[in-house]
Parts: sequence; C-alpha cells; structure tokens
Amino acid sequence: MAVAEVESTRKNGQDGAGEQSGEPRIPTVIAEDLHVVYRVNGGGGGRGSATAALNRILRRKPPAGMREVRAVKGVSFVAYRGEAIGLIGSNGSGKSTLLKAIAGLLPAERGKVYTDGQPSLLGVNAALMNDLTGERNVILGGLAMGMTKAQVEERYQDIVDFSGINEKGDFISLPMRTYSSGMAARLRFSIAAAKDHDVLMIDEALATGDKKFQKRSEARIRELRKEAGTVFLVSHNNKSIRDTCDRVLWLERGELRMDGPTETVMKAYEEFTGK
Repeated sequence: MAVAEVESTRKNGQDGAGEQSGEPRIPTVIAEDLHVVYRVNGGGGGRGSATAALNRILRRKPPAGMREVRAVKGVSFVAYRGEAIGLIGSNGSGKSTLLKAIAGLLPAERGKVYTDGQPSLLGVNAALMNDLTGERNVILGGLAMGMTKAQVEERYQDIVDFSGINEKGDFISLPMRTYSSGMAARLRFSIAAAKDHDVLMIDEALATGDKKFQKRSEARIRELRKEAGTVFLVSHNNKSIRDTCDRVLWLERGELRMDGPTETVMKAYEEFTGK
C-alpha cells in the first residue's frame, strides 16, 4: 500500500478508535514540513576575524569547514489523543532527532511543531543524577516532571515496585552510579510513566530489562493511552511496536517514508529490510 493510500485509509476513519465511535479526534502534536539540521565543525576552517564571523551570521552563511547534516527533512503528520505511535527506521534515520524536536530540545530549521500540553521525553524530563540515591532521584525526577510533592510521595512506592530496583536488594537507597545501565533505564522509565502525560516520548525503553519488565512497560503504555495521552515509541524491536502501537511512522534518511496502521507499515518495512 502506498503512502497516499495509507493516508486515505486514515482519513476515511478505518484507523483509530475515536473515528470508529464517532467521537471527535483531538490533535496533540502537529508537525508541518519540519526540517532539523545539525551543524558539525568539520575542521580546516580558518580563524578569521570577528567582523567576518558577524557577516557570516547575518548572511546565514556557515563558517568555513562547517558541515550541515539534514537529520529531518520535510516531515509532516498529526498525532491524536489516545494514540500510541511507533517510530521505526534504520540507524541514523532521524527518529530520536524528531522526538527531540517535538520536545522542544532542538530548533526547527524550517517548518513548525505544535503541541497540546507539555511533551515529556523519557530520560530528559526525568533526568537522573549519579551521585544521588535512587530514592532522591525518584523525588527530584517526579518534581521535574511537574508532579507535586504530595503526588510524588503518594506514587513513590509504586515507582520503586514497578522498576524492580529492590527485587535483589535495597538498591533504591544506593547512589545511581552503583546501578547498571539497565537498572537506571528501568528506574527512569518508571519515574516518567508514573505521571499522566499529554505527550510521552520513549526512546528504546522497552529494549531494557527482562521480559517481565517489558510486559509491565507495554501495559503501562496502554494505560497512558486510555488516560487520554499520546505515546511515541522508538524501538528496533518489531514485536514491541506491534504489541504496543496502533500506528507507525517509518523514517528513512530523515524523510517520512510511510505513515499508517501498524501492521501495514511493519509489513512494508520488513519487506524493505528483509527482516
């Protein structure tokens, strides 16, 4: 099925519970001809003068030796409340860059991103500090995401239990630097998932931990959708995408190659990659 056919299917109401029930669909994220460019110093450029540098800025001309990497190229889509959207594509296709642009962490070179509410990018809003204990990080991470102190206290034990940090000892009272990367990622996900989000973006979180934690994560994502949020999930695990998402955006070389129902896009992607 071509991209145009997928979009036609979506508009005709054959995809999405809101349309099937006749309820109006509420947009949460709108990307409109979005372009994101990284500028990398390739070396070899002369030092030049301050006047020359100012002239380059005024003319929007990059300095000598500066290389432009166009990470996202003209991506447009609308995400709706209650959707779980998978982002797939080969390494370097622009998936993580797109999430950072939606979260407001990277500026658009051209085009616009509109969001309803505050987007939360897993691993940024719940930033963890290595020298603090897991307990302190839970509290600070919850506050950083906008929860009140009372809400953090109320949900604290659920966060710890969900992460499984204490299943093999009292790790929650130890500094984060003593955690494995998997333990830190599980705690980070648990903190982020404790809040009801307008837009929650998760980059490879379900690849972390054992199958039991992955199932808990997938169940929590489904709960977040029911609570009227929108979830974006970047993953190279096709099964996680199928189990969790009802829609998929496929990016290649920064361009949106396909947007549509999960199974339709996944089949096309697997034919393309041979996996």
